[in-house]
Formats: sequence, C-alpha cells, structure tokens
Amino acid sequence: MGIDAGFDMVPRLSKSALDRFNWDSFIRRVKEEYKDDDRVEIKPNYIEFNVGEHPLLPFEGHKFLRFSSKISGSLCGDAQEYVSTVSLIAEVSFGSRALCWSEIYDQYGHYGWKEVHESIRTYEQRDPQERPTSIAQLITGTDPIADMGLSLYEIRSIPGKGKGLVARFNISKGARIIVEKPLFTITPAAASIESNVIAKVRALSKDQQRQFLSLHNNFQGKSIFGGICKTNALPCGVDAIVGGVYPTICLINHCCVPNAHHSWNSKTNSETVHALRYIQAGEEIMIAYDYDKASAPRRANLKNSFGFDCSCRLCSLPRSELQKSDERRLRIKQLDEAIGDSSRVMNTPVLADCQEMLRLLDEEYDGGSSPPDARLYYDAFQIAITHSDQARASVFGERMYKARVVCEGEDSPATVCAKNFMQHPAQHLNFGASKRWRTTKTAVPKGLNGEQFEKWLWRSQSG
Repeated sequence: MGIDAGFDMVPRLSKSALDRFNWDSFIRRVKEEYKDDDRVEIKPNYIEFNVGEHPLLPFEGHKFLRFSSKISGSLCGDAQEYVSTVSLIAEVSFGSRALCWSEIYDQYGHYGWKEVHESIRTYEQRDPQERPTSIAQLITGTDPIADMGLSLYEIRSIPGKGKGLVARFNISKGARIIVEKPLFTITPAAASIESNVIAKVRALSKDQQRQFLSLHNNFQGKSIFGGICKTNALPCGVDAIVGGVYPTICLINHCCVPNAHHSWNSKTNSETVHALRYIQAGEEIMIAYDYDKASAPRRANLKNSFGFDCSCRLCSLPRSELQKSDERRLRIKQLDEAIGDSSRVMNTPVLADCQEMLRLLDEEYDGGSSPPDARLYYDAFQIAITHSDQARASVFGERMYKARVVCEGEDSPATVCAKNFMQHPAQHLNFGASKRWRTTKTAVPKGLNGEQFEKWLWRSQSG
C-alpha cells in the first residue's frame, strides 16, 4: 500500500514534428537535471529512475501516458523528490497538457492503470519508421529535430510595424524560442558612442553589417550607427549599463501584455526569449519594451524611445477598461514598494500584500506568467524565511523556481539560485533573523484541498 503521485499527458502526444520537438526538449531538460545522478539510468529506449517503483520516460513521446510512483510506504525511498521535479519540468514544458496529480490531495490520473501498463510495454521496442535518436545524441544534448533545421519562428513583414517574428508552430508555455549571441555590446549612454559603434560595426562580417544596418533607427537625422544602437540595444542583465545588439531578437515587436520575455543569461553570454504562455501557430511573438507604467507614461516612453504609437490589444481597449488596467498597475507598484520595505518585513510580516499583488498580476497579464511573478515569489520566500518558516519558504521557492524556468530557462543563474532556495531554504542569509513562524521544511501540510492549502500558505487565517 502507499500513495501514488505523478503526471499524465492529456491529450497524449502524436508523431508530429512539433510534438516530437517538444518531447525531445523535455527529455533533454530531464537528462540535464540528472546528468550526475547514479539513480537515473539512460537505457536504449527510455530513461529509468531507480527509485520507488522505477518510473520510466520513453524517448518516443507518442507512447507515453504516465510518469508516477508510490511516494509513501516502505519502498518509496526518495521517489517523491524525483516525481515532483520531473512533474514540474513537464508542467513547464507542456503547460496544462501535463496533468499533475497526487493521491495526497485526492487527485487521480486521467488514464486507467491497464491502459498505462500497456503503453509502458511498448517502450521496449522502437517504431521502425521513427528517425532514431542515438545514445550519443542524448548524452551530448543534440536535438535531432533541431538538426533538421526546425525553427519555432519565421521573420515576416507585419503591417504597420515593419519586420517581426511569427510562430511557425504552436509553442508551449516556457519553451525557449530563441537564444542569440549579440553582434556586439556597447554602453548606449556613453559620450563616445558613435565612434565606438562604428569601430564595432567595422569589425563585423559583411553579412553581420547588413543585419545591423537593417535594424530600426528611431533617431533619424542624426548618426545612423548610434541611432540604431540606441534604438535596439537590450541591457545585458537587470539594471546593466551595457547593452547588446542582436540581428533577430531586435526584430521582435512590443506588446504591453506580451506573450514572450527576453532575458540575459550571464552563464552563456547570450540573450534568450521564452514563451510566457501558449502561443498559437501564426501568432506574432511579442515582448514588452516597457512593463510597469500606466498607459499614458508608457505610451509616451514608447513613442519617445522607439518611435511608434502603441496600439496593442491593451492600449486599444475602451477608455473604461484601460482605466482599470492603469489602476491595477498603480496598485501593483504601491504593493511592490510596500513589500520591499525591509523594516516592514521584519516588524509587520504580512503576506496578504504578496497575495493581492499576485492576483493583480494574474488579472493584468491574462493568467500568463510575467517576470514580476518570480520576483514576487522571492519576496514571499524572504518574508517566510526571515521568520524561520522553512515550510512556506520551500513552497514559495518552488513557485519562484517554476516562474524563473518559464521566463528564463533552467540554465539561467537566477533559476539555479531559485532551485537551491527551493531545496535548501535555510541557506538564505536571512534565515533565523526571527523565530516568529518557525517550522521545518517537512511541515508542509498534507491532505488539504487547493483552497485550504492556499489559505495555509498565505497565512490567511492566522497572524
């Protein structure tokens, strides 16, 4: 006897190029997560986890229905940790299609066990018509679909916008759409920007020079080189004074409620773009040039810095609806300032502000992830761990990690840091500053329904 937990793929994957691409990317993520783990073994046709009931992940995604194990009982061992991590990676890779469940919460899988066991038996034999993925490819992380030249986007002319990026296939939430090295980096505010840019452009290849000169310039009448750089350079990290210019990412257009997010990865020295929500084939991929301002100052900044009058779906709302958005963004800014008050965190540690801000972010960004989500969960994590509450801190850490994976990918240094806090909350330097809410990491309650769990997490019924 014991309690089962895991995830089902609903609906199951097909043999289409897109489903194969997504599954291969998921397998790569799992493989990278456990590359140094002796209990995770790569077999010819699947990955076997030598914990619990030895759950398997096949290399052919269309055969897969369920990944699960007993997470309680004498034989479970560390199965809960593995099931939880793989389920989280699946949820990030496939969104709601990865149906996560746990009998702890009276949740059960979509498929019957007979159907699941029948699917597992098919793992042993590869379909002859499938293009094989070699063990060498799995070890090195080579993506066989990517090797075929499959790109998730194409560059198109967008009416009224010039060039832009459009999804070629349906793109799952959290999928990495682009990773790109800069043509060069520069300090856009430097007094000698013109001479610096000219020197850097001259060092480029002829093809790269053409790519640079084809980018938009919002500062016509002045030097073209400095104008292109000022218009397009993206900061190499939060608050960085150094910016990078990219041949493809700089073509992505703006939306005040974006479906994608760009971020600098200091580990790989590259800019990445990830899907913040499910993006349909044919939909334009858009990022936010300006995130948190109300409509009037936001549109003024976009006009001044980038030379266009924003007419995105948010800015095109009726005046009454746009006013509601402005009120939400103003309240979000107020809450952010209140939550960031260190003296308040110590003396009046109220998580209700964090919960309200999360609700407002969900409303403002249509339920999609947004970069502020990860920062908010980190704020909640810090509040909990400052008062020695490891149980809540571990949950907030997990949600922070998940939000970082969606926005930045698993190899982002910020994501790696979030994962460490999720697993080891007591390592945070604020731990133990107060003993007010002291708990252990294992004190997360079990058997609560969703509403009850959220009330516990946000301390909605206690001081």
